[in-house]
Amino acid sequence: MGMEIRAEGLTKTYGDVTALSGFTAVFPAGAVSCIMAPSGAGKTTLLRILMGLETPDSGSVSGLEGARLGAVFQEDRLCENLSAVSNIRLVRPSLGKAEIEEALAAVGLGAEALGRPVREFSGGMKRRVSLLRALLSDADVLLLDEPLKGLDAETKQVAARALRECGHGRTVILVTHDEAEAAAVGAVQIIQL
Repeated sequence: MGMEIRAEGLTKTYGDVTALSGFTAVFPAGAVSCIMAPSGAGKTTLLRILMGLETPDSGSVSGLEGARLGAVFQEDRLCENLSAVSNIRLVRPSLGKAEIEEALAAVGLGAEALGRPVREFSGGMKRRVSLLRALLSDADVLLLDEPLKGLDAETKQVAARALRECGHGRTVILVTHDEAEAAAVGAVQIIQL
């Protein structure tokens, strides 16, 4: 089950560049929240702070204590020599091959994707595997940095549906530049950074 997350007064600078300045928000439990802002406004920095990969210069985050996190980064971060099934099994070894193949098919990755290493996949195919790896994990909280980036309109709708279904009941914080994407994934709030 998702958890409410509170970010209060988060500030992060890198030298002379302020990536975040006093960011405060509440992300409701079990719902999708979207973060929108122009490039360079601190969206990825915010997600990295929430993931514990960066420490804010000031401010605090609460609600993530003991949470299991799932993530999609700007880069796909797949094990290139493994198949899509094996990449997903890395985060959830208990999933059966048939269950994973069904999930892959649901996002348009059918027989042509099975048994091949992901290094042979197109960018859009890799993006869908990255998204499924996060969605099929047992995470309570999903932190997704532009998870639909690089997908054509039809594939984006299919992936958004998978996100709504698999993300249901979990707290999801999703970075996007696109209000239509926010609507497609069922966002309950859009936060402009």
